[in-house]
Amino acid sequence: MTFTRRGALAALAATVLATPAAAQTYPDKPIRMIIAFAAGGPTDVVGRLLAPRVSEILGQQVVVENKPGATGNIGTAMVADAKPDGYTILFSASTMAMAPALYGKALGYDPVNGLAAIAYVASVPLILLAPMDGAKTTPELVGMLRKDPGKYSYASSGNGGMIHLASYLFATRAGGDALHVPYRGSAPGMVDMIAGRHGFQIDTLQSSKGFIDGGKVRVLGVAADQRLKQLPDVPTIKESAGFDYAINTWYAAYAPAKTPRPIIDRLNAAFNQALKQPDMVKKADELAIELVQSTPEQAKKFYDDQMAFWDPIIKQSGAKAE
Repeated sequence: MTFTRRGALAALAATVLATPAAAQTYPDKPIRMIIAFAAGGPTDVVGRLLAPRVSEILGQQVVVENKPGATGNIGTAMVADAKPDGYTILFSASTMAMAPALYGKALGYDPVNGLAAIAYVASVPLILLAPMDGAKTTPELVGMLRKDPGKYSYASSGNGGMIHLASYLFATRAGGDALHVPYRGSAPGMVDMIAGRHGFQIDTLQSSKGFIDGGKVRVLGVAADQRLKQLPDVPTIKESAGFDYAINTWYAAYAPAKTPRPIIDRLNAAFNQALKQPDMVKKADELAIELVQSTPEQAKKFYDDQMAFWDPIIKQSGAKAE
């Protein structure tokens, strides 16, 4: 089909007229970015790294507000109920894809249609840790879990969260069993593991780096398809134990459903541009955070795929919402 110059201009004019005026001038005031988890946690760290860079690109301040609670559901529901004008957005993490199976009808928002994906921005491989006087390798830990099912325990940062379910999945795929002990955050659990009260813990390098550098814990394996350059001597779990186990925690941005597409596209472009800034890349590299460029469609598909992945695992585990 051939378009004339006059026809192209007419089509462009029609598109502009069809776009709401608010979308054409967006943004003309500060934007609230709701982080659905507590200040100082991994999601907060990544969100606060991005916020000032997105602010600079958009020419308006992105104001971070922490709204923790109910495994991220409180902050998520706030954004789902907000006016779809691009001035209230959500920055959340992988537990968002687990919440529908955990909470069911008590979720408080529509997990499929209640939000519009802006961008999937980052992924962080998990690592397998053990106390210094515990297992020395992943195969040794696997052997312990198989030999004495239920004898050993693992700590998590909360019931039904990524660390809990990733640990359950590890024990299951290892062919063993272990007792789940939830804490209010990963650090208290790490302290008890260091004291020998738990057989292992799964966490991010970002959260556990101080304990690793201090010689308090041993890194047994990486839950990724390849070794981390920050831990070049640590094998992947598949490499050392022989079974597939590549689990990432991840971060993404969302807006309320029915937010005009031009606003979604503007935000998506801003996040993608922020992710390419050299200082952002450098900081992410230090924390073993893999930055991801995505379209809104790719972000939506990724979220849907994660919900489908975790749903049967959560049901099998018997995990319940706190």
